[in-house]
Amino acid sequence: MRVNRILLAGALVVVALVVQVSVLARLHLPGAVPDLLLLTVLGLAMVYGHVGGALVGFGAGLLADLAPPADHAAGRYALVLCVVGYLAGLVKPENGQLKSATGPMAVVVAAAAGSTLLYAGVGALVGDTAARHVGLAGLLFSAALYDLLLAPFVVPGIMALARRAENDPLAETSPGGKKPADISSGWLAGGTGLRIGGQRGGLGGLKTRARTRTARAGRIKGVKRL
Repeated sequence: MRVNRILLAGALVVVALVVQVSVLARLHLPGAVPDLLLLTVLGLAMVYGHVGGALVGFGAGLLADLAPPADHAAGRYALVLCVVGYLAGLVKPENGQLKSATGPMAVVVAAAAGSTLLYAGVGALVGDTAARHVGLAGLLFSAALYDLLLAPFVVPGIMALARRAENDPLAETSPGGKKPADISSGWLAGGTGLRIGGQRGGLGGLKTRARTRTARAGRIKGVKRL
């Protein structure tokens, strides 16, 4: 990943995690907690593609695993968001811009439900059965509903920021991958050549005229001597 992608993704992930832990988790909504971190990963993945989405998802999930008050094994949510970011990057638009909101909303619903199922499945493998006591069906419905309601305010803005960072004018080059040549240097070189040529021609003419005058002077002197 390029430096501008890393900086933007890192800043957005940190802000999303802080808001989710300090604000959304304290709302005490029934069922799941609105997953702002998941929506951030989805927005970046639909601009960066599957590879960038997987890397951003892994980093965001690992940060969430280590940030307090995490009460699960480290790497669990990193695996979930890595898979979600990879799959979301596969539906990246051709030019990075959305033609309608139907596709992204479907991706949000699928990601919310899929991440909840995958998180519960990984938890069952490591012996965490908390999802059974809470009710998996209620978690799926509430997670999809909350993320779907929050997505229009988050995903388009994330994608717009990512596209703007991708179109950095300082990084633009010519289609061949080379910087455009400085045309003024060619003009200066051509002008210098013309001047030098004119000067050379002028010097040659001066020398010829000087020799002619010398020869005439010699003849005149000879006449006088005679």
